[in-house]
Amino acid sequence: MTAKKIRGKVILLFLAGIAFLLLASFLYFTYSPVDDRYVTSTVEIPRGTGFVEIVDILEKTGLVRNKPFFYALAVLKRSNRQIRAGEYELASSMSPNEIIGRLVRGMIKGYKVTIPEDWSLQEISDLLSSPEFKLVDREAFLATARDPDFLKTLNIRGPSAEGYLFPNTYIFARTTGSREIIKAMVHQFWKVFTPAMRNRAAQMGLTVHETVTLASLIGKETGLKSEKDLISAVFHNRLRKQMKLQCDPTAVYDLERFNGAVKRRHLRRNSPYNTYVIDGLPPGPIANPGADSLQAALHPAASDFLYFVSRQNGSHEFSKSYLAHNEAIIKYRRISEALKAAESAAEPVNQPQPEPEVP
Repeated sequence: MTAKKIRGKVILLFLAGIAFLLLASFLYFTYSPVDDRYVTSTVEIPRGTGFVEIVDILEKTGLVRNKPFFYALAVLKRSNRQIRAGEYELASSMSPNEIIGRLVRGMIKGYKVTIPEDWSLQEISDLLSSPEFKLVDREAFLATARDPDFLKTLNIRGPSAEGYLFPNTYIFARTTGSREIIKAMVHQFWKVFTPAMRNRAAQMGLTVHETVTLASLIGKETGLKSEKDLISAVFHNRLRKQMKLQCDPTAVYDLERFNGAVKRRHLRRNSPYNTYVIDGLPPGPIANPGADSLQAALHPAASDFLYFVSRQNGSHEFSKSYLAHNEAIIKYRRISEALKAAESAAEPVNQPQPEPEVP
């Protein structure tokens, strides 16, 4: 064998060795964690971002240690043009192969948000737009929830989605958008409000919208499941007797960001929702009721109660006559005043007297 041939074989072996080392390094890079430490990073990939810019973003957050290898891996997987925009939660313990897989599959970070029962549209919009979640723009969310064309697609026969945003725990991404969030909540409502409930409402002479409206009043008046059918009975009885419902929360529903006790002046407000001045039900729900309130609206207790007053402990005293109701008011007003007197005993006197609250 000539020296030239030996030299050629040595060069080939050398190149093969380099290729083997590169391949081994590439495979090690592909399937090994970026870092042995578990450190999570939230990465935002804006719409329209090119692949090179995406890699730069990942590198700045410590998720790419070898850019040429990362480029090569993405090209070999044909993933460089398939990465989806969105917010991702990635960990340094992931391999480059895992990171690319998540970006391609669009495994966007989700935020777990709980919508409490009997919250209003305004309160829900405040929660979703809060710094904790940043899921929606508040004004855009409210505008979408009041879009008549959009509401028709959701089978809502009212001026807004109020009442149909079913209280539940949801997981939304920041890219979900107001329309999809509202659709998810309303879809959950229609899963709970069954055809059997629709038929029951019709038998009682109520539309779905009237049922939801009544349920929202029940939910705002009491959080006790054991009382909901009794509150419902009071409202049904008053409707049948053509008495005003006189539901306190309706008097302040359309006040922007109302937070406090209902005062006597509120009960005199000329509002289409104020059941102290209007007859029958308000034009729509004042909150988003849960399943118990919806059931109570359709299944009131068998009773003759026409009145109720707070016992100052979350429960209510129910009465059949105005005289008995007044006696209950006096009784629990004295209890309330005694409690307030005990609390303020150590406070300075000569303080301005607050406006009387509704008992």
